[in-house]
Formats: sequence, C-alpha cells, structure tokens
Amino acid sequence: MSDRTVELVALVGSLRAASINRQLAQVAADNAPEGVRVTIVDDLGSLPFYSEDIDVEGRLDPAVTALREKVGAADAVLIATPEYNGSIPAALKNAIDWLSRPYGNGALSGTPVAVLSAALGQYGGQWTREDTRKAVGVAGGKAIEEADLGLQIPALPEGGLTHPTIVEKVVASVSRLVDEVTVSA
Repeated sequence: MSDRTVELVALVGSLRAASINRQLAQVAADNAPEGVRVTIVDDLGSLPFYSEDIDVEGRLDPAVTALREKVGAADAVLIATPEYNGSIPAALKNAIDWLSRPYGNGALSGTPVAVLSAALGQYGGQWTREDTRKAVGVAGGKAIEEADLGLQIPALPEGGLTHPTIVEKVVASVSRLVDEVTVSA
C-alpha cells in the first residue's frame, strides 16, 4: 500500500441518533487500520426522495450534492444498516438511488462497498445485506461480499460493540474492503 490515506465513507442506514448501526460505523472509524480514514455520513434522512424531476444540475438539493461529492471522492464505501421488515431502510435505499445517478456515471460507479449490519434477527441482517449489495451493484458499485459482517444484537457479548472480538470482526471487514481498494489501485 502507498503512503496515501485510504478514504472510506460510512453510510448509516438508520436515522435514529442512538442507533446500534451508527455505533457500528463509529467502531469502524475509531479502529480503522493505520493509513485508513473513515468519515461517517449519518444524515441520509435529509435527502429528498429521489425523482428525476429534481435531479437537475445547478438546482440539486445541497444535501444530495454533498453526499455525491463525499462518496465520489472516497476510495470505498462502508454501509452500516439495520434490517427493516426484512430489507433495506428507506433512507439508505433513497441514498443509493441518488448515488446511482447520473446513469452509468454515478458516485458509486466502480467503488468497492462492504455492508455491515447489526440486527435483531438470528441471521444478523442477512436480508438487508443481500438487498443492499444488490442495489449497490445495480447502482454501479462493486459489492464485496467477503467484507460483509452481520451481527445478531441479542448475541452480542457483554460490552456490546466495544467487546474486543466484535472490534476485531469490524476491523477485519474494513481491512478486507481496504484490500479491495489496493488491488484496484
């Protein structure tokens, strides 16, 4: 790996301030490997619902412009998301829709993406991870399934997300995503 810092953007699929998935993104940021910076974007609720009618250059909502710039400048994207009704939260799906445009040249185009999920179900958000990978792939991103991590909230050890075994798993996911960046470089 070169001397430059690898820039990751972490998108948080939950809008709740105390969300465990927001905390999961923070664990990734706080424990990022040397030479890696993780910037958390947790304001996806400020984006208007996607519509081609308002996706007009020069008149874009500032939140959309900021998101596209952050993701477009990143080397990779880490998504931390809960599972809502067996799928992707609406705010996250809406953000992916915005990032998929302009068609064929969206901010996610060719960008490696990993999906982390802490969920109540016994499979740790498997459905949301699958659906998110699919949406990211259709949007032009490069979903790295080997970097995904699913955590079952009721099975977290005492200490929760800060327990050393959980931190180790998060770091392994981030490291696998970074490996994809360095392979692509």
